[in-house]
Amino acid sequence: MPKINTIGVLTSGGDAPGMNAAIRAVVRTAKYYDMRVMGIRKGYEGLLHGDIFEMSARDVSDIMHRGGTVLQTARSKEFKHIDGVRRAVSTARYFGIEGIVVIGGDGSFRGAKDLCGEGMPAIGIPGTIDNDIACSEYTIGFDTAINTAKDAVDKIRDTATSHERCNIIKVMGRASGNLALNVGIATGSEAVLIPEVEFDFDRDILQPISMGKKRGKKHFIIILAEGVKNVDDLDKRIEAETGIESRTTILGYVQRGGSPTAVDRVYASQMGAYAVELLKEGTGNRIVGVKQGRVYDIDIVEGLDVPYVVQEDLITLAKMLSI
Repeated sequence: MPKINTIGVLTSGGDAPGMNAAIRAVVRTAKYYDMRVMGIRKGYEGLLHGDIFEMSARDVSDIMHRGGTVLQTARSKEFKHIDGVRRAVSTARYFGIEGIVVIGGDGSFRGAKDLCGEGMPAIGIPGTIDNDIACSEYTIGFDTAINTAKDAVDKIRDTATSHERCNIIKVMGRASGNLALNVGIATGSEAVLIPEVEFDFDRDILQPISMGKKRGKKHFIIILAEGVKNVDDLDKRIEAETGIESRTTILGYVQRGGSPTAVDRVYASQMGAYAVELLKEGTGNRIVGVKQGRVYDIDIVEGLDVPYVVQEDLITLAKMLSI
């Protein structure tokens, strides 16, 4: 494939802290190599409708510390169909774009794969707080989301201690328990409920609370991933069974916002620069990820085929530390 001189960059799917650092790295690395960069607003929807502008190094000044994405993001029903993909490729070529950097999650990468299938080279950069891109050990936004949730749980623990309560904190993670597991371990929670492990009320809730009470503990924290089923009125059930006043707090979208941590900024910068290096040499159809702590790349089809598996060692650790 010939070398690429003009690239596009977009963010797609859910926003994640650190996306702006990745955008900045893409633009500034490209400028270092005298390449043009076209910013694509609102993801694939903006690509379809030509919401595209040329970006300068100045355009990405003072954005690294900001959450969200300066390019914005949106869902696109039209892009899910082959006619929409072909129209997107045609629009990209109209603006002189020869390759596209896609920052997002699994769904965004499937869109990037479709672009590749229609002759538009694309590089995927994993940006999602769920850390559920199986071909990468780490995704942009994960560390910030953990720290945001950790801070919230620490504050809730203060009032749980004062009132001798059991507090259930629901964190994001419809299909992945990575965020919940890490938050649970980081906050010393009595139980962590995730969608990958079948939930048992006696085993996962009553047993750790009972063991804690025997040690003289009078307040309890339970971390609940939003994708766990059959947990309606969990707080009422705990209160009825244990006599401990129980409350539920839903953290919601606060986990997706905020200034990214240094970890997210550095990984995002490394991945953004790496993506441009690939395109500069005419290499497309790849996902940039992290493997054994180092940035690497993998074929986009091969990467999407890697099965997602929750970390069993973290599940075991969370259980051991809750006794």
